[in-house]
Amino acid sequence: MIEEINHLNEEQLHKKILLKKGFMAALPIVLGYFPIAITYGVLAAQAGISLIELTAMSILVYAGAAQFMGVSMITVGAGSLEIIIATFVLNFRHFVMSLSFANRTRGLQAKWKVPLSLGLTDESFSIASLHTKEAEQTNGGYFYAALIISAYASWVIGSFLGGMLGDVIPATLSQSMGIALYAMFIGLLIPSVKKEIRYGYVAGLAMIFNYIFSYTFSIDQGWSIVCSTLLASLIGVFIIRGKTM
Repeated sequence: MIEEINHLNEEQLHKKILLKKGFMAALPIVLGYFPIAITYGVLAAQAGISLIELTAMSILVYAGAAQFMGVSMITVGAGSLEIIIATFVLNFRHFVMSLSFANRTRGLQAKWKVPLSLGLTDESFSIASLHTKEAEQTNGGYFYAALIISAYASWVIGSFLGGMLGDVIPATLSQSMGIALYAMFIGLLIPSVKKEIRYGYVAGLAMIFNYIFSYTFSIDQGWSIVCSTLLASLIGVFIIRGKTM
C-alpha cells in the first residue's frame, strides 16, 4: 500500500515537472504572441467586429496570419465564402505540420496526438520539434499540453484585451497599428525567401495577379485575393518542383 502511494506521488511529481518544462518552453512564444494578439484585437475592433466575435475567432480559429487576413478582408467588404477559402488555403500547411508532429512524437498515445495537433501553430510546432525526447517519457503528453495551452491562452487573452482597447485608444494610434498586418506577413515570408528565393517569386506573382484581378478585371476584392492566391500557389508548385527535377 505504501509503495503504491509512493508511486502515485512520484508520478504526480513527474507530471508537474513536465508541465513546468512545457510552460518554460512556451514562454518565448507567449511573450511574442501577446503583443501581436493585442494588435489583432485592436484592428478587429476597429473593423467593426464585436468583442465576443473577435475573441471567438481566436478561440475557434487560432491562426494569427489567417485572423489578420480575415480582418483585412472584412474591412474591404469580402464575403464569408471568400474568407473561408482564403483561410483554408493559407492554413493548409497545418495538415502537414500535424502529420509531422504525429510522426515525431510516436511515443505519445493517440489520445494526446489528436487534441494536441489541433493546437499547433508554426511557433509551437517548431518548439515541439526540438523536444522529441519528451514523447518517449511516461506522461510526456503533459509537456506538449503545457506548451500548446500556454501559447493558446496568451493568444486568446491578448485578443480579448486588444478588443477592449479598440474602443479606448486614440484613432491615430490604432491606425498606425495597422502596419502590423503587413509586418506579420513579411515576417512570415522573409525566412522562406532566405531559404529559397523561389518562394519570393510566388509571393510576387500573387501580388501581380491580385492587382490584375482587382484593377483590370474589376473583380471583388475578396475573390481577387482568393483567385490570386490559388493561381500563384498552382504556379508555385511547378516553380519549386523545377528545382528538384
